[in-house]
Amino acid sequence: MSKPLPHLTSDEAAEAFLETADLSEFDLAAMRPHSFEFAPKSRQINMRVPEPLLDAVKARAAERGMSYQRFIRQTLEEALRR
Repeated sequence: MSKPLPHLTSDEAAEAFLETADLSEFDLAAMRPHSFEFAPKSRQINMRVPEPLLDAVKARAAERGMSYQRFIRQTLEEALRR
């Protein structure tokens, strides 16, 4: 039986955990890739979309706890990786 991952509240706690943990003991099935946005945003695009689509994008972004602009960038990146 797999153990759940502990809730780590700092970088130091995460580093200490990874120093000694055997990750094969944990259930990683719920893990999703995560990208960090380090690249500067140097270009801007403008586009018109139907209001219901923008409302749906904003709602989905809120569910994931991010801004809708970041959600749109992430969705574009995922589409290009496929």
